[in-house]
Amino acid sequence: MPNQFLVPSLEIARQVLQLEAESIQQVASRLDDQFLRAMSILLNHSGKVIVTGMGKSGHIGKKLAATLSSTNTPAVFLHAAEAAHGDLGIYNIGDPTILLSRSGATPELLRLIPSLRQFKSPLIAILGNLHSPLANQADVVLDACVTHEADHLDLVPTSSAITALAIGDALAITLMHARGIKSVDFARLHPAGQLGRNLWLRVAEVMHPLEQIALITRNDPVKQAVIAMTHYPLGAACVVDQQKLLCGILTDGDIRRALQADGDIRELQVGQIMTASPIKINSEATLKEAVDLMEKRTSQISVLPVVDANGHCLGLIRIHDIYQADLK
Repeated sequence: MPNQFLVPSLEIARQVLQLEAESIQQVASRLDDQFLRAMSILLNHSGKVIVTGMGKSGHIGKKLAATLSSTNTPAVFLHAAEAAHGDLGIYNIGDPTILLSRSGATPELLRLIPSLRQFKSPLIAILGNLHSPLANQADVVLDACVTHEADHLDLVPTSSAITALAIGDALAITLMHARGIKSVDFARLHPAGQLGRNLWLRVAEVMHPLEQIALITRNDPVKQAVIAMTHYPLGAACVVDQQKLLCGILTDGDIRRALQADGDIRELQVGQIMTASPIKINSEATLKEAVDLMEKRTSQISVLPVVDANGHCLGLIRIHDIYQADLK
């Protein structure tokens, strides 16, 4: 792209993000008892929730249904146009419906209302127009009004879409809190993918055990450590004493820094350049705990020594191992 277009494009992108962020902030400040009523309906229903919408609102509805289901509120998405052609069969009496509409006048949704009343479905509407036919017929109305879409024509569902999505997220997360959902509950619903693996798998199931890592002592020459680390190329070696208690870690980075400070490191011992008292993790910790230790810090690290409850070295785990993890 020619440079003369770069600055205007960045400014437009920033304006879009700013407008969408402001829309969410404005809606947050307007939350009221209607939100609490919606919460009460969803929390006290033991069955599933139906989410419906058309167009961009339909896409937001699909995401909301998925988010609710993944956080212990069973939900399904109902295509509003297909509903009257047999898909209403997903309803059980009393199943609540969340309707999403920017205009509040979506014909496909309005045509559903009489049928939904037959199913005694409480109607929760997330609307961008509080003075609309859907607002008049819903049991609970959540205000998703925005002052301006993020495009210069004020036409593209941008601010309105992201605001409706945020309200849906707020519902899902407050329901999680109300139900006391814990990480183990979340993991049960996410057995596949990185989220599930990080919650279910333990460090012991993924780490490289002692026989597969470079194991050295603080008195070993650095040259010997380099040879061991070349044989076991994991980016680090564990430094232990005679009882296999962890004393430190020697990483590729430690060696590079030593070379930079002193070009000749042949006479150095491991203890002179290793990282003493390193960050470590227990073998029974989850992969999520390992990721948090490695990544949620100012200076990220890519490898952790693994120890038992008494501090004995058991192995190494790398961030690469975690993102490639599977049950062995």
